[in-house]
Amino acid sequence: MTSLPDALAALEPIDGGWRGTIPDGWLQGRTAYGGFSAALALYAAQHSDDDLPPLRSAQVAFIGPLAGPVTIRAQRLRRGRNAAFVQADVESDAGLGLRATFVFMGPVESKVELRQGQPPAFAKPDGTTPTFNGKAPYFTQNFEFLDRRDAAVGPAEWLRWVRLNDRAGLDPMVELIAVADCLPPAALKLVGGPAPVSSMTWILNLLGPQPRTEDGWWLLRANADYASAGSSSQLMGIWNSDGEPMAEQMQSVAIFA
Repeated sequence: MTSLPDALAALEPIDGGWRGTIPDGWLQGRTAYGGFSAALALYAAQHSDDDLPPLRSAQVAFIGPLAGPVTIRAQRLRRGRNAAFVQADVESDAGLGLRATFVFMGPVESKVELRQGQPPAFAKPDGTTPTFNGKAPYFTQNFEFLDRRDAAVGPAEWLRWVRLNDRAGLDPMVELIAVADCLPPAALKLVGGPAPVSSMTWILNLLGPQPRTEDGWWLLRANADYASAGSSSQLMGIWNSDGEPMAEQMQSVAIFA
């Protein structure tokens, strides 16, 4: 099994980008797990310019399948005094699979200070908490999980603690984006069983300059508030081990059921 740090270390620099491979252990069906392909794109974006400020926002479009050999290219769209916009594309033999726009922005003086929202009531796993690992050949084999499944969880809601099995040396932003997509679509609970799904778009906004957590554990929540005619929309959140909000997200997901 190839870990995310190993996959990033194996990327080969080429003119204008990087060449690499989607390991079979990071596939979900015929395409790469979205968090893995987004992590490749972010890695390329971070290395596309000098002294980029912290990542603040990512807008990702999952355009087509990604498997086997891939090429990742990143280019500056605009860089001002405080913010830089970088576009990153991931292509395979099947064509363009992912396009992301990353916004990097440094701190500025502001009169506004607002922090709202409480983390879900779900304690972080400790040394005695039974957790589970995903099984091969699915991408989930790279993670450890703890789900909350009692009646307090909504009918179209997922609550899950997640951590990467191997995260040694990862940039915290790359680790977070790799973990952030690690929930089944919330509307899938309404189907009552497995069904073909496909993420279409994904927006992630960071709520601080540098994500951090203890022992690699991140708390994820996804809550769908719309599902009709095969399309669903869900709001998502990420908290660290101390209950501090790290990111807010929104996803559009196609459900073929």
